[in-house]
Amino acid sequence: MKNLGIVLIAVGLLMTVITGFNVVTKKKVVDLGPIEINKEEKTPIYWSPIVGGILLVSGIAIVLVSRRKA
Repeated sequence: MKNLGIVLIAVGLLMTVITGFNVVTKKKVVDLGPIEINKEEKTPIYWSPIVGGILLVSGIAIVLVSRRKA
């Protein structure tokens, strides 16, 4: 349980600090023999920093509860 709490704390900190990222995909638009035209599309993925805070608090709670039992 303590390991799960530590992982939740780390993920919660990351999600609070970094609130999103972009995924870049390449699509083939034209392919005429040796000529090839590609298009890059950026798809943003965002989440609320509140979710990171909730994970952080729950990770701390799990670590504290597992410390009391041991």
